[in-house]
Amino acid sequence: DLKGLSEGPGLDISDALSEKDKVKFTVHTKTTLPFFKQGDFSVVRQHEEFIWLHDAFGENEEYAGIIVSLLNDALHVTFDVDDFFEHEKNFLVDYHMRIKDSTAKADKMTRAHRSMAEDLIRISTCMHSLGTQDTTELSRVASDEDLKLSDLFRYYMRDSQAAKDLLYRRARALVDYENANKALDKARAKNKEVQPAEQQQQVCCTRFEKLSESAKHELIDFKARRVAAFRKNLVEMAELEIKHSKALLQLLRSGLGILKGDH
Repeated sequence: DLKGLSEGPGLDISDALSEKDKVKFTVHTKTTLPFFKQGDFSVVRQHEEFIWLHDAFGENEEYAGIIVSLLNDALHVTFDVDDFFEHEKNFLVDYHMRIKDSTAKADKMTRAHRSMAEDLIRISTCMHSLGTQDTTELSRVASDEDLKLSDLFRYYMRDSQAAKDLLYRRARALVDYENANKALDKARAKNKEVQPAEQQQQVCCTRFEKLSESAKHELIDFKARRVAAFRKNLVEMAELEIKHSKALLQLLRSGLGILKGDH
């Protein structure tokens, strides 16, 4: 709430902690607005979260005629301090970044194994004695890794982005609810159009509470699905790696025996 924050000392960044791949800002807020549980609190935010919140206000019609700008990597706006959603948002930002990096590394490993398989197939086809050997196992290594690891990472990279979008929609709903509260206060002060303002406030309140309840269930389910899926696919991939390694070892032993003249 821009007005509420400007009435008191407002908002300031008291600390910025630089880590390996990100910077965390401690944002201290003071406000006199009655719907906050506390009038003085601090939260930790990353730079991309300021961008996210900036975009939320930039797309809101209530602020269409206002310049909503970043000041010292912070916005003069309210922050949702619900412990559950605060924890989930911080987790999803970090998790999405890590899963995105893991996806890129898994794709790189898959390409390397596929390239190795292609090289071994070329070598085997150049040896007349190995011409009759089954080389399909070689190409299956990269295919199985792509299915069990790279595809899994890609799916959860998209899934974690969808979870972040859900939190974004909840933040937008909170902004709408707060705007409806302001509009109702103004209507009551002027004693004009109070009933429509009350109805709009109730609609926004119901939407925010319903979205929060649904989001909480979705995020809890997302966590359970994620752990189960990773455990299942990693176990299956490890079993396939063992199977393919045995087949490749047998193929190389057979080829070595042929080259030594044992057959």
